[in-house]
Amino acid sequence: MGHWLRSDSSGRQIRSAVTGETLGVLGGVPDVAAMRDYAKSHGGPALRALNFHDRARMLKALALHLKAHRKALYDLSFLTGATLADSQIDIDGGIGTLLVYASKGRREMPEGFVLPDGELEVLSRDGSFLGQHVLTPRQGISLQINAFNFPVWGMLEKLAPSLLAGVPSLVKPASDTGYLTQAVVRLIADSGILPDGALQLIMGATGDLLDCLDAQDTVGFTGSAATAMALRSRPSLLQNAVRFTSEQDSLNGSVLGPDIEPGSAEFDLFITEVHREMTTKAGQKCTAIRRIMVPEAHLQAVTAALSERLAATKIGHPAQKETQMGALVSQAQREDVRGKLQLLAGECDVVFGDAQHCVVSGADAKEGAFMSPVLLNCPDPDAAKTVHEIEAFGPVSTVMAYRDVPHAISLLNKGGGSLVASVITHDPQVARQVVLGAGAFHGRLYFNDRVSQAESTGHGAPLPHMVHGGPGRAGGSEELGGLRGVKHFMQRSAIQGSPDMLSA
Repeated sequence: MGHWLRSDSSGRQIRSAVTGETLGVLGGVPDVAAMRDYAKSHGGPALRALNFHDRARMLKALALHLKAHRKALYDLSFLTGATLADSQIDIDGGIGTLLVYASKGRREMPEGFVLPDGELEVLSRDGSFLGQHVLTPRQGISLQINAFNFPVWGMLEKLAPSLLAGVPSLVKPASDTGYLTQAVVRLIADSGILPDGALQLIMGATGDLLDCLDAQDTVGFTGSAATAMALRSRPSLLQNAVRFTSEQDSLNGSVLGPDIEPGSAEFDLFITEVHREMTTKAGQKCTAIRRIMVPEAHLQAVTAALSERLAATKIGHPAQKETQMGALVSQAQREDVRGKLQLLAGECDVVFGDAQHCVVSGADAKEGAFMSPVLLNCPDPDAAKTVHEIEAFGPVSTVMAYRDVPHAISLLNKGGGSLVASVITHDPQVARQVVLGAGAFHGRLYFNDRVSQAESTGHGAPLPHMVHGGPGRAGGSEELGGLRGVKHFMQRSAIQGSPDMLSA
């Protein structure tokens, strides 16, 4: 409500993922009902008083302001276990999302307050009675409940479309890395770019906030399927028809096409993509490759090539230039990954790595939450269950063989719905088969080969221009996707009347 509150000194200690040192104390619950009221009485009206182009210019100014402070954010991001490359994905990626939405707001939206949706419908024979669908800002709040892996991008990718729509946000970051989110919010608050009440931050518990929401509010959750279910099924949310979206567990897969041979450009591309997805953010990405599908004839070649690449990966202090993989966000997260590995080991064999030991440069492997990448092999992916149901949210992936393209599609779909599936192939007919057979199970299908590899953005890179979300196990929701992301925070209404009424 326009000022900072000190946390309860008896609260939970938040520690560095790299050294284990205490960074601060998290505790206390603010008056969340008053925060919501403040957003609705101050932030909402101030945003709705601006037209779409005004809000777009505001997003651009915000992006440029944060861009000028990236160095300080990188330094803080190292404490989360993220390398510089990891931090750039999070911080620069979030800033880039603001810029994309700023551009779309100016180019694709009118300089007005109402967004037409579709063409005029003539409802009378003489044209005196017309219909038009329009979108107007919902007059509630956008509550963000975000995950620990992307403390900056996770907030900004929800904030950008919400602000462009004219809806204020309350942000609840994950505890382990929330100090980086707080630093960004402090920069935003100090800039004076946003109206009062357009953005507020809740560190720690949200109290009874969810029970205060109504049909004008939206909840955007990123995290585990279990937590999503607990939140989604709250009686107050159901009774009040609160709009709820979730991005949750996703057993993303990647397929090496049957047309690809070892030694080819596409084979090397496949190994590079999988290695990057296993090691970037120490495998803590919602889009990371968890299941690797390869032709039976190339199982050994892929396993050997991946193992060689993983063995050469330098694990160390994230601030060191030579470090390729940093730490997990916390000791607790590392233990969670180890526990999931034990479950996967019932159906899979470890072909590379040791979850209990790793060599770390420039840091203490015990004090920090460091872990070796682990590559598994599932000898019978058709009969296996855990590999298609359990996600070890760390540097862990499982390779499995397929017989033909329909079999590969079947294995992809066994994940029960994911954010992204990728196929490395040079054969358009393989791509066509996968789209027809697996499109319904995946929010995004990514194809790459020697033609597009130089300019492609990568398997694990969600773009604000396109849908980020997925069916089934992935949550059944969509985020981003250009103006679709903005429309999510608006109400679609049918307007009927004379031409003069509709033109007004």
